[in-house]
Amino acid sequence: MVRSGPCQAAPVRVLLAPDGFGGTLSPAQAAAAMATGWRAAAPRDELDLAPLSDGGPGFVDVLAAALPDAERREVLVQDPLARPVPATFLLHPAAGGSTAYLESASACGLHLLREDERNPRTTTTYGVGQLIAAALDARATRVVVGLGGSATNDGGAGMLAALGVSGDDGAGERLAPGGAALAGLGRLDGRPDPRLTGVDLVAATDVDSPLLGRTGASAVFGPQKGAGWEDVAVLDAALARWADVLEPFLGLVVRDEPGAGAAGGLGAALLAVGARRTSGLHLVQQLVGLPERVAAADLVVTGEGTLDGTSLSGKVVAGVAALAAEHVLPCLVLAGEVRVGRRELAAAGIAAAYSLVERAGREAALALPAQELAALAARVARQWSAR
Repeated sequence: MVRSGPCQAAPVRVLLAPDGFGGTLSPAQAAAAMATGWRAAAPRDELDLAPLSDGGPGFVDVLAAALPDAERREVLVQDPLARPVPATFLLHPAAGGSTAYLESASACGLHLLREDERNPRTTTTYGVGQLIAAALDARATRVVVGLGGSATNDGGAGMLAALGVSGDDGAGERLAPGGAALAGLGRLDGRPDPRLTGVDLVAATDVDSPLLGRTGASAVFGPQKGAGWEDVAVLDAALARWADVLEPFLGLVVRDEPGAGAAGGLGAALLAVGARRTSGLHLVQQLVGLPERVAAADLVVTGEGTLDGTSLSGKVVAGVAALAAEHVLPCLVLAGEVRVGRRELAAAGIAAAYSLVERAGREAALALPAQELAALAARVARQWSAR
């Protein structure tokens, strides 16, 4: 329990800074649900809601709240199965130009597919290329692409096809979309949209994974997108072929660069056309003023859908916990599921983690996520608040 003074407890200043919950709650919805439960249990506490994103789903909405003078623009792009889907980007004016903030998941996100449609062998990032083209059409001088939450493993081949670079099997037959088809790549032709050379292109990644191998796109994230273990081997080999052809074609070696494996290898394609990589979480933290807001808090609460090993490296939970540790503040995590132990939590600076599934069961956690998250937040508030 957080207290002030030996006799009378003062209201606790609580910062609620969650990511989204895996397609069930956006970051803003998660923060609102936490606040509802916390206020019910500890109405005297002072709450500061700071929904966050590391580049994945919710990236544009989080930045829109932090940049009220940014203009929202909606375009129609292809989803991971080449169906039309609306996608939004922000255009933020600045001295000497404007910045477009794009969310790759709005075009190739896992949340766009039913569970039985998830198949990274065939899903495409073509819509991300369409979204980048729309930002170029809007005369953006800086284009920031948030990466994370993708349903794809095509190395960004679809994105490049939308921007002017396509591949065939060496006999003139165009490759089918998706990660598996890259195994048959013979050559690339065309050239990237020439407007890309005139902009500051930024890949805002949620992970620092390389493209290939046991820590790469296919092995670490493929299973989350519907890939079985046999699929992982096929996809990793296909991405190796993709890198073998892509790198000499564009003149940059990117396969081992941090972030190349982000969004199923979309990071590699962005780096190959000249993007520079930054941490999506760090970018968001600075724009929403998170360091200052952590410094003003007594207790920090974050959260996400699944708290696992990947959460503790470069993602929202790890970043929030690190900031809390700088100010010697307790950091709590409310998650859909918790798949790490106390030792890992302590090493990351997390005082405690609480699971929706453990409290309410998987069915209720998925069917009524906001209600169950509010109930969990109320339970945690009773433990940690002065009330």
